Amino acid sequence: MNGTVFLAYVEQVLAPTLKPGDIIVMDNLPAHKPVAIRHAIEGTGARLFFLTPYSLDFNPIEMAFSKIKALLKKAAARTVEDLWAATGSAIDAVTPREARNYFAATGYDPE
Repeated sequence: MNGTVFLAYVEQVLAPTLKPGDIIVMDNLPAHKPVAIRHAIEGTGARLFFLTPYSLDFNPIEMAFSKIKALLKKAAARTVEDLWAATGSAIDAVTPREARNYFAATGYDPE
Protein backbone atom coordinates (compact mmCIF):
# COMPACT_ATOMS: atom_id res chain seq x y z
CA MET A 1 0.00 0.00 0.00
CA ASN A 2 1.23 3.47 -0.81
CA GLY A 3 -0.31 6.92 -0.88
CA THR A 4 -1.10 6.80 -4.59
CA VAL A 5 -2.97 3.50 -4.37
CA PHE A 6 -4.80 4.55 -1.22
CA LEU A 7 -5.80 7.87 -2.78
CA ALA A 8 -7.29 5.98 -5.74
CA TYR A 9 -9.29 3.85 -3.28
CA VAL A 10 -10.47 6.92 -1.35
CA GLU A 11 -11.49 8.82 -4.50
CA GLN A 12 -13.09 5.91 -6.38
CA VAL A 13 -14.56 3.74 -3.62
CA LEU A 14 -14.76 5.47 -0.23
CA ALA A 15 -15.58 9.11 -1.04
CA PRO A 16 -18.62 8.31 -3.20
CA THR A 17 -20.21 6.60 -0.18
CA LEU A 18 -19.57 9.45 2.27
CA LYS A 19 -22.03 12.12 3.28
CA PRO A 20 -21.77 15.24 5.43
CA GLY A 21 -21.30 14.37 9.07
CA ASP A 22 -19.67 10.97 8.44
CA ILE A 23 -16.51 10.36 10.43
CA ILE A 24 -13.49 8.50 9.07
CA VAL A 25 -10.86 7.29 11.55
CA MET A 26 -7.51 6.10 10.21
CA ASP A 27 -4.31 4.91 11.77
CA ASN A 28 -0.97 6.60 11.18
CA LEU A 29 0.13 4.56 8.17
CA PRO A 30 2.15 6.91 5.94
CA ALA A 31 -0.08 5.95 2.99
CA HIS A 32 -2.99 7.60 4.84
CA LYS A 33 -1.22 10.95 5.22
CA PRO A 34 -1.12 12.63 1.77
CA VAL A 35 -3.04 15.89 1.88
CA ALA A 36 -5.03 14.87 -1.21
CA ILE A 37 -6.60 12.07 0.85
CA ARG A 38 -7.75 14.55 3.50
CA HIS A 39 -9.16 16.80 0.76
CA ALA A 40 -10.99 13.91 -0.92
CA ILE A 41 -12.63 12.89 2.37
CA GLU A 42 -13.36 16.34 3.76
CA GLY A 43 -14.59 17.50 0.34
CA THR A 44 -17.62 15.23 0.87
CA GLY A 45 -18.48 16.94 4.16
CA ALA A 46 -17.12 14.02 6.17
CA ARG A 47 -14.56 14.53 8.92
CA LEU A 48 -11.18 12.80 9.13
CA PHE A 49 -9.45 11.87 12.36
CA PHE A 50 -6.23 9.98 12.96
CA LEU A 51 -5.71 7.62 15.87
CA THR A 52 -3.16 8.72 18.42
CA PRO A 53 0.29 7.26 17.74
CA TYR A 54 0.70 3.71 18.99
CA SER A 55 2.75 3.39 22.14
CA LEU A 56 4.28 0.12 23.24
CA ASP A 57 4.43 1.56 26.75
CA PHE A 58 0.64 1.56 27.07
CA ASN A 59 -0.05 -1.92 25.70
CA PRO A 60 0.19 -4.73 28.25
CA ILE A 61 0.48 -7.40 25.56
CA GLU A 62 3.83 -5.93 24.48
CA MET A 63 5.33 -6.76 27.88
CA ALA A 64 4.20 -10.36 27.58
CA PHE A 65 5.48 -10.54 24.00
CA SER A 66 8.84 -9.23 25.16
CA LYS A 67 9.20 -12.05 27.67
CA ILE A 68 7.97 -14.66 25.19
CA LYS A 69 10.36 -13.47 22.47
CA ALA A 70 13.30 -13.55 24.87
CA LEU A 71 12.47 -17.12 25.88
CA LEU A 72 12.10 -18.16 22.23
CA LYS A 73 15.48 -16.67 21.37
CA LYS A 74 17.02 -18.48 24.33
CA ALA A 75 15.44 -21.78 23.23
CA ALA A 76 17.03 -21.40 19.77
CA ALA A 77 14.62 -23.95 18.26
CA ARG A 78 15.73 -25.18 14.84
CA THR A 79 12.80 -27.38 13.83
CA VAL A 80 9.10 -26.67 13.55
CA GLU A 81 8.34 -29.19 16.28
CA ASP A 82 10.89 -27.64 18.64
CA LEU A 83 9.58 -24.15 17.87
CA TRP A 84 6.01 -25.19 18.73
CA ALA A 85 7.20 -26.75 21.98
CA ALA A 86 9.28 -23.68 22.86
CA THR A 87 6.35 -21.38 22.06
CA GLY A 88 4.05 -23.34 24.37
CA SER A 89 6.62 -23.24 27.16
CA ALA A 90 7.23 -19.52 26.66
CA ILE A 91 3.52 -18.72 26.78
CA ASP A 92 3.09 -20.84 29.89
CA ALA A 93 5.95 -18.89 31.49
CA VAL A 94 3.76 -15.77 31.62
CA THR A 95 2.02 -16.28 34.93
CA PRO A 96 -1.37 -14.82 35.86
CA ARG A 97 0.36 -12.60 38.41
CA GLU A 98 2.73 -11.26 35.75
CA ALA A 99 -0.20 -10.61 33.43
CA ARG A 100 -1.95 -8.58 36.15
CA ASN A 101 1.28 -6.66 36.73
CA TYR A 102 1.59 -5.89 33.01
CA PHE A 103 -1.87 -4.34 33.09
CA ALA A 104 -1.12 -2.39 36.28
CA ALA A 105 2.18 -1.11 34.86
CA THR A 106 0.39 0.33 31.83
CA GLY A 107 -2.23 2.12 33.93
CA TYR A 108 -5.10 -0.36 33.74
CA ASP A 109 -6.94 -1.59 36.77
CA PRO A 110 -6.03 -5.28 36.82
CA GLU A 111 -9.18 -6.22 38.69
